[in-house]
Amino acid sequence: MKLHRRNALMGLGALACLPKAWSQTYPTQAIKLIMPFTPGTSSENALRVVLDRLSENLKQAVVVDNRPGAGSTLGTEQAARAPADGHTLVATYNSSIAPGSLLYSKLGYDPLKDFKHIALVGVFPQYMVVRTEHPAKTVQEFLATVRAKPGSVNYSSAGVGTSGFLAGEMLKQALKLDMVHVAYKGPAQAMTDLLGGRLDMVMTSSAASLVAAGKLRILAVTSEKRMPLYPDVPALSEVAPNVQAVSWVGISAPAATPAAITQRLEREILSILAEPAIKTRLADPIFGMALTPLGSDKFVEFIQKELRVWAPVIKTGNIQIS
Repeated sequence: MKLHRRNALMGLGALACLPKAWSQTYPTQAIKLIMPFTPGTSSENALRVVLDRLSENLKQAVVVDNRPGAGSTLGTEQAARAPADGHTLVATYNSSIAPGSLLYSKLGYDPLKDFKHIALVGVFPQYMVVRTEHPAKTVQEFLATVRAKPGSVNYSSAGVGTSGFLAGEMLKQALKLDMVHVAYKGPAQAMTDLLGGRLDMVMTSSAASLVAAGKLRILAVTSEKRMPLYPDVPALSEVAPNVQAVSWVGISAPAATPAAITQRLEREILSILAEPAIKTRLADPIFGMALTPLGSDKFVEFIQKELRVWAPVIKTGNIQIS
């Protein structure tokens, strides 16, 4: 009996040490980060800055695996079903987690239950842009045109369900505007038609280069406050209270990933985001991102808030993607 009791206690002690052992030996191979978009997006480029540093710290390669499709939900679903050993992570977005998860009639994962959300990296505000030849010089003038010509002003975004689309929907609902959204398969054609005068306005997170070239004018930004990069551009909430909409990107793991591993990753990522050199690098307008690092608990709270904010907007607009 004493022998059995001693063996049992030894077994329990070994189990108690497993999380620490996982943390100390992890990672034992290259880490794969599933990117649910096509290569070359501004958010991917920003994440690669963080991942390169993470690879140095962990002394293992961190490779990006692009798996686009279904508005970023395809790769996200694949990540939810991946081995939960810390060697598969996923870039999580508003389009796949919140509010994106509210838009789909069928979704192969739960945005909260199927992931351990490790850290929020940053947000990408949407810019309300018009071509420089547009008669509206301010957001107030543009809104006056919409009110004067209900149903005749059109706009576009990166696609139905994206932050740009939802920002436009929130604006329409808040101010009771009759403005027509024109759907495209991607943002490139929308921008071409805006420059060609076939669209009146586009909500986009990628405007810096065309603004710098003098081809576009920014009327408003959808972040909570004005952006340091464009201090003279008002936040949309200054003319439409509570109208805010940002794209965001974070890093998450399958739900069953051991806490010791996700906690270590959380510490590493937050430490990297606090480095002055990384902060300076990510402040480059080419990324268009505002660094907003949040640890796991605060990241989950952020997601829950996004779900609460957007649920009534999506319901009122009767927006659903099958």
